[in-house]
Amino acid sequence: MGQSLLDKLNVRVVGSGERTLVFAHGFGTDQSAWQRILPSFLPYYRVVLFDLVCAGSVNPDYFDFERYTTLDSYVDDLLHILDALGVERCSYVGHSVSAMIGILAAIRRPELFTKLILIGASPRFLNDGDYHGGFELSEVERVFSAMEANYAAWVSGYAPLAVGADVPAAVREFSRTLFNMRPDISLFVSRTVFNSDLRGVLGLVKVPCCIIQTARDVSVPVSVAAYLKTHLGGRNTVEMLPTEGHLPHLSAPPMLASVIRRHLPR
Repeated sequence: MGQSLLDKLNVRVVGSGERTLVFAHGFGTDQSAWQRILPSFLPYYRVVLFDLVCAGSVNPDYFDFERYTTLDSYVDDLLHILDALGVERCSYVGHSVSAMIGILAAIRRPELFTKLILIGASPRFLNDGDYHGGFELSEVERVFSAMEANYAAWVSGYAPLAVGADVPAAVREFSRTLFNMRPDISLFVSRTVFNSDLRGVLGLVKVPCCIIQTARDVSVPVSVAAYLKTHLGGRNTVEMLPTEGHLPHLSAPPMLASVIRRHLPR
C-alpha cells in the first residue's frame, strides 16, 4: 500500500477544543503559513493542518501531473483527509486556491461544513467581458514565461508584490516556501489555477461564507469579494482588512486571527 495520504500530506491534528477547524494553505506556501495565527485557535478548537500535494514540503514524487489537472483532485484529497480523521462537521479556513477547493468541497459534501472562511478568494483570476478578475491572458502568459526562464528570479520579484505590505519577515517566509516548490510543479499548478473558473457553481454553495479581502491585493481586485458575496448561494459576509497584500496570515496575523475568530460558530 505504501504511505497513507495523511502521511504524504503531513496531516497534523493539534489543539484541545471540541469543534474541528481546518486550515488549508494557498499556492506557494505550506501549513507553516498558519503558525502566527494558530495560537489564537488551539485552546478552542481541534485544528486540522495539512499540505497541498504541490507544496514544497511534500515529496515531489507524489505530484501526479495527470491527476492534478483540475481542482477536483485537490478536493478529493481534502475529503479523504477529513473522512480518515473521522470529521463529521468542521469549519474551514482556506486561503487563495484552497478557498476555491473549499467551495467545491462544500458543494460536494454540504453536511460536512458549518462555515467557510475564504481568504483572498477568487472564482476566476482572468478578466472575462464585464467580469474583472484582475488579469489579462497576455499578462499571465508573461508570468509563466518568467517562471520558466528563471524561477529563482521570478520568486524574488513576485514575493514582495504578493505580500504587498512592508513586512520583510513575511516576504522572506513566502520566498522560502515558494523556493521549496519544484519549478515545474509550481508552473503546472499556476496554470491549473489560472484555467479555473468557478463562477458557474457558486450558487450551489449553501454553507455560510465569510469572504476576507485586504484593501489592496495584487492577485484579487476588491470587486471580486463583492462578486463572491452576491453569487455564493448561502448567507455571506465580506470583511475588508485595512492592510495590503495577498497573504494577511503572514503580514498581519493578529488582525486576521481576530476576524476569523469573530466569524467562527461559537
